[in-house]
Amino acid sequence: AKILGGFTGHGYQLTQTGDTEKLGSPMTKSPPAAILAVLDSGELAALSDRFADAGVAVFNLTAGDDALRRQCRTNLLNVAASDRMRADAVNQWRKRSDSPAIEALAWHGDFKKFAGRELNNRFRRTSGTTMDDGAWAGWAAVKMIAEAVARTRGTSPGDILVYLRDEMEFDGQKGVPHTFRDSGQLRQPLLIVEDGALAGEAPVRGVVETDDLDSLGLASCKE
Repeated sequence: AKILGGFTGHGYQLTQTGDTEKLGSPMTKSPPAAILAVLDSGELAALSDRFADAGVAVFNLTAGDDALRRQCRTNLLNVAASDRMRADAVNQWRKRSDSPAIEALAWHGDFKKFAGRELNNRFRRTSGTTMDDGAWAGWAAVKMIAEAVARTRGTSPGDILVYLRDEMEFDGQKGVPHTFRDSGQLRQPLLIVEDGALAGEAPVRGVVETDDLDSLGLASCKE
């Protein structure tokens, strides 16, 4: 983000806090451009409500609750895969394989395709740990924000949110563009993991079309 900002004249600062009240008033002259949150569903809903009128995007990095996606919150962007997305991915895979010990993840430290190897290697070098779902979601959210600022040529939270929800086609290093549904859920492929090792990807080829990302999870918050 900082490298891109060097070309567009924008600077970035990521401020961490364990107290959402320290985020300040959403109606100040300089509200945050966006908020990255690791919170439970109730806390996310309250945070979304607090910053809704100011149009500040709140990125959900970890909570999978489907009930949260059904609330049609305009400023809550769910980068984390929903529980139903994971369940749908597992069910698709089981139509091809009877293996019981599988799970669906947003990311895996051994993923190599679509420049995934390079992303994993960069993350290991800078953090000393392996990129997991939460780390991928955090990386993705920051990259989305930087892209939105570059595209809208400004730092208005409202403009950033509109771009993210209505215009963005995000490269999450998983081979297809990621976009947001009306539920605020990020459409994305998931990785099938068996006993800790990569086994495949969902949408599962031969079960559904591989580009049918809406086969994973609620297609709309109005369902």
